[in-house]
Amino acid sequence: MFQLGRIEKLHDYFSACSRRWEQAVFFYRVAGYSGEVAAFLTQYDQAARTNGVVIEGRIPNPDPKQLDYLAEMMGSDFQLDAGFLTQKLTRWLPRLTGVQREAVVTAMTATLQDLQAHGKNENMLRNAYIKYMCWLYYKFERILGRLGGDELPKILYDGTVSSYELQLLVILARAGADIVLLERAGDAGYLRCDPTSQYAQLYQAPGLTSFPADFSLRQLREQGRQQAERQKLYGAPAGIAPCTNAWMKTPDVKEILTAVRARGDDPKLFYNAFVVQYGVEDKLLFPSDMVAFYQQLKREGRKVCLENGRLPPPTPEEIAAVRRRNHQTAEQLAADLAANLQYPNNQQLQTLMRQAFLDVVLEEDKTVGGNLNRLLNKAVYLVAWMKRYQKDLFQNWQAPEVGVFILFGACSGDNEALFLRLLAKLPVDVLVLLPDLNAPCVLKDPALLDLHKEHSLPMTDFPVEPSQMRVRTAAYQAEREMDSILYQNTGLYRAKQHQKAEAVTLQTMYEEIGLLWDQELKYRPGFAAEGDTVTVPVLLEKICGIKDGPILPYWLEIKKLVTPETTLVTKLPWQTGLEANPMKPYATQFLRQGRLQREKIKQHKDYPYGILRPEIQDYLLDKLQVLLDEKLIAGTYQNGTEYTIVSTILGLPKDLLRRIQNFDFTKKNPKLIIISTTEETLSLEDSILVAFLNLVGFDILFFVPTGYQSIEKYFQKPFANEHQLGPYRYDLQVPDFRTLHEGGKSSIRKLFGRSF
Repeated sequence: MFQLGRIEKLHDYFSACSRRWEQAVFFYRVAGYSGEVAAFLTQYDQAARTNGVVIEGRIPNPDPKQLDYLAEMMGSDFQLDAGFLTQKLTRWLPRLTGVQREAVVTAMTATLQDLQAHGKNENMLRNAYIKYMCWLYYKFERILGRLGGDELPKILYDGTVSSYELQLLVILARAGADIVLLERAGDAGYLRCDPTSQYAQLYQAPGLTSFPADFSLRQLREQGRQQAERQKLYGAPAGIAPCTNAWMKTPDVKEILTAVRARGDDPKLFYNAFVVQYGVEDKLLFPSDMVAFYQQLKREGRKVCLENGRLPPPTPEEIAAVRRRNHQTAEQLAADLAANLQYPNNQQLQTLMRQAFLDVVLEEDKTVGGNLNRLLNKAVYLVAWMKRYQKDLFQNWQAPEVGVFILFGACSGDNEALFLRLLAKLPVDVLVLLPDLNAPCVLKDPALLDLHKEHSLPMTDFPVEPSQMRVRTAAYQAEREMDSILYQNTGLYRAKQHQKAEAVTLQTMYEEIGLLWDQELKYRPGFAAEGDTVTVPVLLEKICGIKDGPILPYWLEIKKLVTPETTLVTKLPWQTGLEANPMKPYATQFLRQGRLQREKIKQHKDYPYGILRPEIQDYLLDKLQVLLDEKLIAGTYQNGTEYTIVSTILGLPKDLLRRIQNFDFTKKNPKLIIISTTEETLSLEDSILVAFLNLVGFDILFFVPTGYQSIEKYFQKPFANEHQLGPYRYDLQVPDFRTLHEGGKSSIRKLFGRSF
């Protein structure tokens, strides 16, 4: 009869019988959870299903048919005698060998004797015997036939064991089977059957916790299945793995300057860094420190990639070069796209790249909730970026070389963060520097080292050469700090402090127009500033008719509105589409699937806005995209009107461009007044232009004394707020506002004595 032995570690369960001390069996109960326990149970469950039995829940009690069959075959007599049990087992389980039968008889006899010693009468022993025989025949015959081998059969019991079940398990353990009781609900149920832990030992180890509420063997099997499938995807291991940040002596960016061979000497590891630094330690020294940092990397022959602000998105050509097919699962998708990553000069690096790609994509599958379309888009970006930077980071790569990838200024996109996490699994030091504490960063990863410094220093570009440095004096730095105090959430604004604006149209009474017209935007209702974006309240009004009485006061009211910021149009059409516009023939190339091809526009030889500040260029293109997206102009994406929109906005008149360039979003905004006294209406180009200027932030007034529908023709929906002043007047001549005076006579007409 086998003795119950003790384990030093859970893995002892998988040692052969011949290698165990006194050739003992193991009978343990597991009531605590850890990662090690989960891994053991996964392996043990597989072993029990291969060479043993898994019991989930209680063992069913023998049913009447089973009891009748037992009585028919074996009779109803019972004796607590080894000879009697041998005779019965020979007939009941004829396929057992003599050695196996003897082991079962010896174990059953000892267990029944234990019960007898605890005061059980013969009737109780008979009932126990009947249960044992039925269970052995119907549930455990497969195990009995494996007794006696060097590889012991395994039993995994998942549940709260009953007294009879425990007795049977003791018989099987004494006969030569390893047993694990999985107690997800805790150990109290077992202790009711065996208060002194005479039979099964409780497994104890540091760090054990309660089992998770959703833990189950089915869950473990599913995880194992997924792991096996993924292992097929990964293929043979690369033979080298990352040791990220653990080699650093201090948490500091300058640790990246440590020579690669001085970081560690384990040939199975490459030693890389994955660091993000927020802010700077010293505002005056940071630029020069970064120049020295970069120059040392280059002197040591490190392969360095540097991107400022953001990773340029993959071009259409880069995306088209990524081979892909239809996929049914995330695993298929990841394996298919991983084949795009090739490095024939070094098979080990190619394997590393593909396995890192699989890791990141399959992790991201959980984030996107199994949405294969979203996952595909992200995976294509990863492949396109990897192929773009592969040459610079890994040219002629040999272990243990480690390249350097620096992202400077911001990490605001999820795809960018995903790519950096991918690089950090490769022989690359990944460094994200965010000297401006207000810069966005969405990068998170368990392996990432976060460094937080006290000071904030706005910078747009990483200085790689001394000539690029802008060394700040202490006085200049003090002024910048004072700016941050004065101009952050105080209602005070520095000149050109904000780079973007969102226009909202005010709804006003006619009498308010004159009050609001010459007012700075920051004082208007609805103004707000958040980050680098301002909400600017603008006027967009159509004034129809003229108040009863003389016409002169009407013109004088308009004259008061003609400020230095105002563009005045007195004759329609304003724009005809016949004006010189070198960008017009190329408009169809600048729009693809509803999106502006910004880089293509900016790189065109006749691009007219290249002389403007970069943020103004982006602002104009942003508003052009909004104009297209909102389909404010009738016919957009229906009859080619979208190309007219693009060509018109890329050919803005010079005076309007200058007004936009000079527009400070917190001060007075540029204005447009259009006076229509005839039957002429806004042309298509006029309509496009005024809609665009409204989005940019212009105040726009239409004076239409005739009351005609002079402005509505090309708009998809009502465009301007409308005011009715009084009777309509026709065939009026617009005066020269430069010579119009309160007395009603211009200087020339006064010579002739004619009243206007």
